[in-house]
Amino acid sequence: MPPAPDTPDDGGPARPGRRPLRPPHRLPTSLIGLAWNRGREMELMHRAMGFAALSFLTLVPLLVVVAAADLGSGEGFARWLVQGLGVSEVPEGEIEQLFGVPGRALQRTTALGLAALAAFGVTFGSAVQTGYERVWALPPARWHTMWRHVVWLAVLVAVLLLFVTTPSPAESSALETALVTVGDTTGVFLFFWWSQRLLLCGRIRWRALAPGAAATALGLLGLRVFSQFVFSPLIASSAVTYGPFGTVLILQSWLVGVGFVVYGGALVGRLVHEQRGRP
Repeated sequence: MPPAPDTPDDGGPARPGRRPLRPPHRLPTSLIGLAWNRGREMELMHRAMGFAALSFLTLVPLLVVVAAADLGSGEGFARWLVQGLGVSEVPEGEIEQLFGVPGRALQRTTALGLAALAAFGVTFGSAVQTGYERVWALPPARWHTMWRHVVWLAVLVAVLLLFVTTPSPAESSALETALVTVGDTTGVFLFFWWSQRLLLCGRIRWRALAPGAAATALGLLGLRVFSQFVFSPLIASSAVTYGPFGTVLILQSWLVGVGFVVYGGALVGRLVHEQRGRP
């Protein structure tokens, strides 16, 4: 009687003359491995560099004019960057020298120029929306959703105005610094939670967007601490070596970091949501 054909291995001891079956190839399921693969698929670094270029060309000129019109502060856009970077006194002077006098920027801006700046700012909002859509693998939104870019830009400017009015950590006690940091982080979390919901046109639930907003808020907090120890001395040394161009180079690098955190935080949030939903 001919021998029976081999049957699939049921996990028992290997029989003589039979080769044990190899386990199937396992894809990287860790959060770090998934984040690395997804980041390469969506070209995260290229999008971060595009974020920096667009923000410097379209958003920064608008913020310069808006900051100059802030009568309560009166210190202009340089004050915004100093607060965001958390730099010391020497780099602060280089940044203020780079962006000039706030009143002069406001006096030389016409209504047509302000409208053009606003239109460019809306283009920046469209780019952020495209990045979020790539993170969640969604099709592009329809053209009639452009009003969301205008609303997002207006809220962004309002949030920056509120951020710059908070006391500087160097001028506060330890308790006040901790409270301001917690308040800023909470505000950033709420803003990016709402931003994803708005720019994605409500196609993703609030619960799914919360991890991404939390990752973005913590990432920006870490970037601010990193800036104090790395970008602050680099601004001072680059200004001596390359002049104003050195300051621009460091600021552009900082904006690349901001874009990486914004898109990367949303990507990590999606992965956390997927991992949490798995049995």
